[in-house]
Amino acid sequence: MKFGTLYSYWSTSWACSPDHYLALAEKVASIGFDVLEISADHLYRMSQADIVRLRRAGESLGIGFSVNSGPSREHDLASPDPAVRESGIRYFGTIFEKMVSLGTDTIAGAIYSFWPDDFVRTDREESWALSIDSLKSVAGRAEYHGIRVALEVLNRFESHILNTSDEAVRYCERIGSPNMGILLDTFHMNIEEDDMSAAIRHANARLFHFHVGENNRKLPGMNGTIAWEQVGKALNAIGYDRAVVMEPFMICGGEIGQSIRVWRDLTSGADQVGMDDHIRRSLSFLREVFSA
Repeated sequence: MKFGTLYSYWSTSWACSPDHYLALAEKVASIGFDVLEISADHLYRMSQADIVRLRRAGESLGIGFSVNSGPSREHDLASPDPAVRESGIRYFGTIFEKMVSLGTDTIAGAIYSFWPDDFVRTDREESWALSIDSLKSVAGRAEYHGIRVALEVLNRFESHILNTSDEAVRYCERIGSPNMGILLDTFHMNIEEDDMSAAIRHANARLFHFHVGENNRKLPGMNGTIAWEQVGKALNAIGYDRAVVMEPFMICGGEIGQSIRVWRDLTSGADQVGMDDHIRRSLSFLREVFSA
């Protein structure tokens, strides 16, 4: 397994410039990570020159990249408006091209619709039909570029489309592409799954990406609410050897605090150095408990 973290851990803003990504690549490499997860929309807006700079930095630092997508409403692949769905298909086609330039093959997130879900439309049968039809087109582009698309299973408060591993497996079967798989996240599984280990085993070879965090989105190991050893055993049982990416949200305030609903400090008052120490300890913890 490769271990990584989402770029936004140290920030209260979703924004991140190309120069800041370069600095983050250096930081996560110094902490001991293998992967930095970046925003798909940021990549979509990056110049070719900035993408090349980031790729070269990653190569020199020994850092790989994964891409995280929470599409906006204008790219909603489940929209009843054909023009919006077509916009989403083109959007992801461009992102795939830029992923090739960056040298990464994995994009993960709520790609099937938009995030955060406003729950104005909650007809699951309609949402499945529209988004699956869109994703068949997206899958063709993913296959052409050699991209793995990991569709995120979210809890009921963030999406009405995919809430469990079993639903995601059936959804992927209907798309029918080897390049369409699943992203499971311990935070969401903690809410929706009866048995996390069984959910991981059920996803099996469809599990393309894995997110980790405690029940309240603290770093793994900070409070032990998740049965981490059992999660690690399940991942090893299916031969999972791809990225395990932390997606912690611990700082209140700002647009991230608003989006994720972080209303209190979860860092124990840590400054930036303290945040580095927190995540370094969490990385060491995960490497130990997920070792085969």
